[in-house]
Formats: sequence, C-alpha cells, structure tokens
Amino acid sequence: MAERKPVASWLTDMDGVLIHEGVPIPGADVFLAKLRESGRPFLVLTNNSIYTARDLHARLRRMGLDVPVENIWTSALSTAQFLDDQRPGGTAYVIGEAGLTTALHDIGYVLTDHEPDYVVLGETRTYSFEAMTKAVRLIKDGARFICTNPDETGPSAEGPLPAAGSVAALITKASGRKPYFAGKPNPLMMRTGLNTIGAHSETSAMIGDRMDTDVLAGMEAGMQTYLVLTGLTSREDIDRYPFRPSHVVNSIADLVDLV
Repeated sequence: MAERKPVASWLTDMDGVLIHEGVPIPGADVFLAKLRESGRPFLVLTNNSIYTARDLHARLRRMGLDVPVENIWTSALSTAQFLDDQRPGGTAYVIGEAGLTTALHDIGYVLTDHEPDYVVLGETRTYSFEAMTKAVRLIKDGARFICTNPDETGPSAEGPLPAAGSVAALITKASGRKPYFAGKPNPLMMRTGLNTIGAHSETSAMIGDRMDTDVLAGMEAGMQTYLVLTGLTSREDIDRYPFRPSHVVNSIADLVDLV
C-alpha cells in the first residue's frame, strides 16, 4: 500500500472537537493558533446551517478561539456552492435561518414560494407545520428537494432536539421524494471545502468526533482521518462500524505537534 503524503492542510469538525457544550476543549486554542502561525490551509467545518460564518467567528472568539471567517465552512455554504454549480441564478423555497438564507442570497438565488426550482431544508430553532406543508406541496409539484445535512438530532441544554434529518424524513414520507444531502457525510462538503482553500485530499486530514459523519466523509473524500474521543464516539464504538479512522487520539491537544 502506498505511503501517505505528509499532511499539508487540515479540516476539523467544531462541536466535539474544538468545543463541547459551548466550552472550548483543552488544547483547541493552541491547535488553532499553531495552524494560523504555520500558514497552512485549514477549515473548521460544521453541519449546523443556522449561523453564518461571521456569526460562528464571533461566537468562537467569545470562547477564546480565533478562527478567521474565511476558515469556516458550513453545510449551508456547501449547499449554496452545490446549487450554484447545478443551477446558477435559480430559485428556492427555504426552511432555515440566516446561515442558509444568506448563503443562498450571496450566490444570487431568489427565495420564493412560487414555483421554485428547489425546496431547501436546513436547521431552524422553530420548525413550522405550515412551512413543512408548503414544502411537501411544492415538491409534489416538481421542486427538487435539497437538505443541508442528515443529522437526526441536535444538542441542547435540555437534551436532544429534532434536527434537519428528522424533518427531512417527515417531508420525504409525505411527498414521496428523498432529498439530496449536501453536508457530512457527503464527501461533497469536504471537496467543496478543500477547493475553497486550494487544498488537495491526498495531503489533507479530517479531524472529527463522529464515525458516521466526520470519519466517513473524510475517508470517502480520500483524506487521512483522525477520530478524537472528546465528542460522541467512544473507543468501544469504533468496532461497530465497517470502516476505521486512520488514527484515534484522545483529544485535539494530541495533534498540536503534528501541525
């Protein structure tokens, strides 16, 4: 088997890798600082489509983590890039928040509920029955169904919340149409992200805390993968999957010396 080339660029998940329940994970600030000092291309990724990259930059900075706006890549940005490639200047009916609507506006999309090219479903704090009903009817009338990410639940202080994947399942059942998911584990999110920073998969690594999204997407995009044990996946969970990460480490702090 050919020996892997040295890692020249890094992609890392956010929740469970850099922060946990709004608190930075020890070593995350040092890892990010070293990345910035090295001048190597890097991206912080998230499947959460609620926030814009500017929002996330500000939120992370308040936690003591300095990530430039241009180094943040969300499922909303990946979705917008995909739609811009597929149908430039199109129209969409959107269920989502500023992270998604801003990304679509920025590529010149018109948001409308009148015969849209696409129904685009993202994360929102308040899923509306009326909005879901409209989405079902538009899809049945011919709109193509896109979803930012397949996550079925999201975290909150009170416990798990239904996320875009769960709402997509409801709309799929009612409309008879499955969505195309643009976020992880679709390697599209990795490839579009790599393209934005001019990086190549053969010399890139993906850091994540989930086997079913981060590791799977990184592997399918041709990157080395690092699983950290500070998030949702334990060491005992790894053997339940038919694939393995390239490396398993306790936390992001263990990767500082690799940058």
